[in-house]
Amino acid sequence: MANGKPVATGSDFNIKRRTVLLGAAASAFSMPFIGGKAFSQSTSGQLRLSAWAGYISEEMLAAFEKATGIKATYTPYGTNDEILSLMKVNQGQGFDVIWPALDRVPNYVEAGLVQPIDEKKVEWDRCIDSAIKSSETLGAVVDGKRYQVPTDWGTEALAFDTAKAPLAYGTASYSDLWKPEMTGKVTVRGHSALVGLALWLEAEGKLSKPFLDSFKDEAAMRANYDVIVKEAIARKANIAQFWSNQNEAQGAFRTNGCVLGQTWDSTAAGLMQEGLPVGYISPKEGALAWMEGISIPVGATNVDQAYAFINWMLTPEAGAMYAAHAKVNTTAKGAEALLPADSKAFFQAAYPGDALEKLWWWPVQESWFVELRTEYQDKFLGA
Repeated sequence: MANGKPVATGSDFNIKRRTVLLGAAASAFSMPFIGGKAFSQSTSGQLRLSAWAGYISEEMLAAFEKATGIKATYTPYGTNDEILSLMKVNQGQGFDVIWPALDRVPNYVEAGLVQPIDEKKVEWDRCIDSAIKSSETLGAVVDGKRYQVPTDWGTEALAFDTAKAPLAYGTASYSDLWKPEMTGKVTVRGHSALVGLALWLEAEGKLSKPFLDSFKDEAAMRANYDVIVKEAIARKANIAQFWSNQNEAQGAFRTNGCVLGQTWDSTAAGLMQEGLPVGYISPKEGALAWMEGISIPVGATNVDQAYAFINWMLTPEAGAMYAAHAKVNTTAKGAEALLPADSKAFFQAAYPGDALEKLWWWPVQESWFVELRTEYQDKFLGA
């Protein structure tokens, strides 16, 4: 069971063996071979999927239909809380496939919103072994049953204007966001900015309890967050804009004068693809790392089609197409052979040296922690 167990570290996950897929143009893949020998599972019918905004393209839907005969419709959402709330209101009805963050899967299980994965129906040999194993402790397995198939992973670290706020690996730190010279020039997401700040304060010896351990103890977490939010409020003038989704984070750099931010890797990759002078680097405290995957709601009416989609997503061609569009890292074996040079260059620049070993993996976020982090985020935002 994921609840209460220590999470996997960067070395546990063996990131260096993962597929690197960031920032490619979707048009680079014409994908005429999907639906041929690369994918033999074929069925018919329809599929209702809901995933993060920007994750699914029309080209992907067309390729999936060509490969399987299944007509898929796509409903986007912007945050984990948005899709969780919607599923609660609809009591697990409305979609055949959803895409929650792995550390939030136990929240869905607790609410009775997702069904156990029938592991015999999943083509596990297509998925990177380390992703399968590590997902067990990151939230996919609850009480001995698996509720999600891992499809992708990514990070939240430092996006920066290469001319106005240059950063270098080894010295780049979450503390850069809070320096006096960054007043009115920073963008962050409320709740995760507090976690980045926590990692910096912990490195400075300013937290009363080890931060990761406090995910198992609400009293210890509150003691830490009292320190964290006080520091954040004192430096709030640095924040020009808070973001809650990728469009907002990118807009902070495009139009709102931000030169530094704590953002997703895909946010920076997209800005770079537009030609903006933006870089992305892991801080010395460790980039915040997350994994995601596909879960099947209890109210799914097209279950066979859901498994067909899972297995299609794990083909090299679909994994590459997905990563090219969404700018995330796929768990599909063999997709790295389809990568263009600029995708590899982005990854190498973002995670140089020992950055992969220092990744800070989000532990399972129990319901009490989600409520607590929201409480302290609201204190920060409202100050």
